[in-house]
Amino acid sequence: MRLGLYEAVLKKGSKIQKMYGQDTIQERHRHRYEVNPAYHEILEKKGMVISGMSPDGKLVEYIELPNHIYYTATQSHPEFNSRLDKPHPLFV
Repeated sequence: MRLGLYEAVLKKGSKIQKMYGQDTIQERHRHRYEVNPAYHEILEKKGMVISGMSPDGKLVEYIELPNHIYYTATQSHPEFNSRLDKPHPLFV
């Protein structure tokens, strides 16, 4: 299980990188699931952008579809850092 704070390296020019406004971020995790590395290349060939990875380049942290106005997904829990007066960048 991945539990706690983990770093992600964001792909330059991706929607996620633009939302955060930085190249690396740290977010909290609590899950047992990962994207199978055998499918990374296949997913990207079909149009999905892997827009955030672990620093070692093995674990997918963020994905998005470039031709959709806001199709993004994350392994992290951005709701843990979101407040009414300061919403998380992914919710803005």
